[in-house]
Amino acid sequence: MRANYRSLKSLKTYSIPFTGLKLGKHSFDFEITKAFFDEFEYSLVKKGQLNCHVQLDRQETMMILDFVITGTIDVSCDRCLSAYPQQINTEERQIVKFTDEPIGNDEDIITLSKSDSEINIAGLIYEYVNVAVPFITVCGEEGNTAYCDKDMLDRLDKLSSSEEPDDETDDPRWDALKNIK
Repeated sequence: MRANYRSLKSLKTYSIPFTGLKLGKHSFDFEITKAFFDEFEYSLVKKGQLNCHVQLDRQETMMILDFVITGTIDVSCDRCLSAYPQQINTEERQIVKFTDEPIGNDEDIITLSKSDSEINIAGLIYEYVNVAVPFITVCGEEGNTAYCDKDMLDRLDKLSSSEEPDDETDDPRWDALKNIK
């Protein structure tokens, strides 16, 4: 179930009024900045400069929303912990149906009552941006440490080499388990 973000006044700018729109395609553009991410308390992304283009295809009983989100977000490198801008380029589609009856547990379809006049897409944008963040973030190409903070990498190497366990000495607590077969 998606959270309801209609109550936040600052996210009101991400509402699309569809009542007066004719059937067919309509375009909307939104700017996503740090202020947007500040509204989400536990956001993975804290800062960014993104553009969101939404093409709304209005039909009799439903709408199809096509999102194109491009720009950069600030993330920390998983290797050296330095902050760097990560390029984001994602495309998503959302189907919205007009009905007063529940259609089941289909989370891929948003339902609106026939009396609704607008849809707030802030939650969708937030979700799409967070899903587009790479699982592993590195400030350079994979395996290429030329972009990473060399001082931090040297410190990490020094710490990891000094804390390596001695493999030659076995823990006597595990010796008893070796005899079990």
